[in-house]
Amino acid sequence: MSVVKPLKKLVSCVILDLDGTLINTDGIVTDILKVFLVNYGKQWDGREAHKIVGKTPVEAAAMVVEDYDIPVTKEEFLSQITPMFSERWSNIKALPGANRLINHFKSHGVLMALASNSPKSNIETKISYHKGWKDSFSAIVGGDEVTAGKPNPEIFLEAAKRLGVHPFSCLVIEDSLPGVTAGKAAEMEVVAVPSLPKQSHLCSSADEVINSLLDLHPEKWGLPAFQDWVEGTLPIDTWHIGGPVTRGFGRGSKVLGIPTANLSTEGYSDVLSEHPSGVYFGWAALSTRGIYKMVMSIGWNPYFNNTEKTIEPWLLHEFTEDFYGEELHLVIVGYIRPEANFPSLESLIAKIHEDRRIAEKALELPIYSKHKGDPYLYNL
Repeated sequence: MSVVKPLKKLVSCVILDLDGTLINTDGIVTDILKVFLVNYGKQWDGREAHKIVGKTPVEAAAMVVEDYDIPVTKEEFLSQITPMFSERWSNIKALPGANRLINHFKSHGVLMALASNSPKSNIETKISYHKGWKDSFSAIVGGDEVTAGKPNPEIFLEAAKRLGVHPFSCLVIEDSLPGVTAGKAAEMEVVAVPSLPKQSHLCSSADEVINSLLDLHPEKWGLPAFQDWVEGTLPIDTWHIGGPVTRGFGRGSKVLGIPTANLSTEGYSDVLSEHPSGVYFGWAALSTRGIYKMVMSIGWNPYFNNTEKTIEPWLLHEFTEDFYGEELHLVIVGYIRPEANFPSLESLIAKIHEDRRIAEKALELPIYSKHKGDPYLYNL
């Protein structure tokens, strides 16, 4: 959900964090720590993830060593685990909206810098796997080039200096609390895009908190607006997900009057981590029934406060019977809005029906209707 404070000033350049802001490193961190800690008879459960997000490598190492009581020094920990990360850098994906944002600002001549607590050599290696990124940034500042990393503001002040601009003219985009704190201490405007679920409240000092880069509206800051929204929807790179229809929470038809065709998230943890929570739409195929328009939510459904990230598609057709167990394939083609909480059940239901109307209308447009022929819908 986007939270906006009254804007204090307009900006002319953008300073971006890298890990968790532009690239999806959280899943890789989890995978590597799970494997690494087993060697010491420990188990990474993710509950301590908030302690290391946005920290320098040395700070993160110290926290893991201390919290899990590992019989190594933080330096030994880093020497053992760094090669494991290096092997995975080529597989780190850009987060949804990252390429769109970088290409948009570059095409409009907006100055951009990268400022990350990671060593500069690591930053340059990571971005080398993403076409056009290195040439898009006029400055890159690593944590090893300053005396203190975030939350100290030095790294952002150095980035502004290298861009040749005043800190007042900079917009910082960050995923972590240390980054948000550093940006505000540098007297810059800050947009927070929390990379950990249900952490928006921790970034209240930011000037705006958004759900994902898809929800950034640069015109709020005096920067060129995106021009790719189409009738209240944003075209995205298509992605697929499927499986047998399962029984959900029992609230779709009974509580909301909206029969959702729930999918199990088992086996789809990587897919779920790649896509931000929100409301999407596209095409759905049932193995014995045909192809239908579809609108869906991904996330924790704040009104019901789910404990797990779920996928809840609504096939836009009046079915006369249940189809539990039937194979369902989804092709997701567009984005409508971020996940949000609502003051009442009635307002939630009204918003879901508004989402339906937007999706039904949009799917008639050629940019979306062409995906009705996606082979995935017929491979059941």
